[in-house]
Amino acid sequence: MEVLDSFISKIASIAWGLPLLIILIGGGIYLLVRIKFLPFLYLGHAIALLRGKYDDENDQGELTHFQALTTALSATVGMGNIAGVAVAITIGGPGAVFWMWVSAIIGMSTKFFTATLSVMYRGKDDLGKLQGGPMYFITEGLGSRWKFLAVFFSVSGLIGALPLFNVNQLKQALNDILLIPSGFYYGFKSDLIIGVIIAAITAIVVLGGLSRVSNMATKLVPLMVVLYFGLVVTILITYFEEVPKYLSLIFTDAFSADFYKGDSFLGGVIGGIILLGIRRGAFSNEAGIGTAPMAHGATKTNEPIREGLVAMLGPAIDTLVICTLTALAILVTGVWQTSEANGVSLTAKAFEEGFKEVGKYLLLLCIFVFSISSLFSYSYYGSKCMSFLFGTKYKQYYLYVYIMSIILGATTSLSLMINLIDTFFAFMAIPTMLATILLAPKVVKESKRYFKTLKDKS
Repeated sequence: MEVLDSFISKIASIAWGLPLLIILIGGGIYLLVRIKFLPFLYLGHAIALLRGKYDDENDQGELTHFQALTTALSATVGMGNIAGVAVAITIGGPGAVFWMWVSAIIGMSTKFFTATLSVMYRGKDDLGKLQGGPMYFITEGLGSRWKFLAVFFSVSGLIGALPLFNVNQLKQALNDILLIPSGFYYGFKSDLIIGVIIAAITAIVVLGGLSRVSNMATKLVPLMVVLYFGLVVTILITYFEEVPKYLSLIFTDAFSADFYKGDSFLGGVIGGIILLGIRRGAFSNEAGIGTAPMAHGATKTNEPIREGLVAMLGPAIDTLVICTLTALAILVTGVWQTSEANGVSLTAKAFEEGFKEVGKYLLLLCIFVFSISSLFSYSYYGSKCMSFLFGTKYKQYYLYVYIMSIILGATTSLSLMINLIDTFFAFMAIPTMLATILLAPKVVKESKRYFKTLKDKS
């Protein structure tokens, strides 16, 4: 396992090299400039769309704007916000958070383009049902000669959508918070039992299809965001004197990397911390990766720009709000310097400092809801990739593999799981961003038409 772990780590480092950084961040900046920051002026309109003000039952699609966003958020607002931020701070220190913010702001523009394209260029599966996502806007928007990119995305998505990291960290939380302190941890046997139980819970929901997934997400996501927000704000109020100090340190350390412990990139530690922040930011909000557009492409709307505006809210909620709260909780409690813990275990230490003994149990409740909801949404993404490649009748087989992979995630190491998923996220980003950049002029043209219509009506 150590040899495999080392090999996957090297592959992940290669995958997240300079070419991907250029296409993900450079491409995102290009999109931001290309659209002239226009969508950012309509965030109020995006919230009105989210509230259902413009919903029309006669429009094509399966989900409302709210259901599409919560389905996408149930995947992005997950362990990346709790464990991923902790990993970033452990390796990169406070400065890594700043580069996660940069990734999120650029990611808002990227999400606008990819979600818009997912509605603009919806395709049909072998049953004649409308579908959205990178694989469809590649084939429908760029033409059949680009299908190799759609296939590459879908093959990568089969592995990238597996719930290995989420399950691994949920298992770790259950062990650290419940089983080990109570003396009921028995090593591999305990991990295996946890994996089987999580697999059973997931199977009940995911085998019910998209409607059951979106219904669960609609109920769970707002609840978990509010609960987690309230808990972290309570910690920050308790340590309010430390908050300004660490907010300042996030900015200064971003350009000094005094606490960075990872590999250098582009010849220095500053490059290393930038890459770390972008990598963890991409894992957190998935902007440019291509997963969320599969949910947004199922929205019941005939106006692509509307879903692009709603999708923009995702990185703001996910990274700018929730990841920042997690980071500050870890920083102000001091556990990032006093504990050897990593991942979800470090966040648990912060909650224990903030709420004493009850803190870790409150966090466990949040972790359980975050993780389980993520498992539901990722199953939908993976099955869509399977349907595109081999036909809808085979997607059930993917779901069986997906459910079985939960047991694998529960019984293997954190580093192996996070590097494996990072690698395939990188592979998914390549076709997604290439197609989005090539189709950007179409989105700009559609944006001008929609915003002009909006002004004429007002």
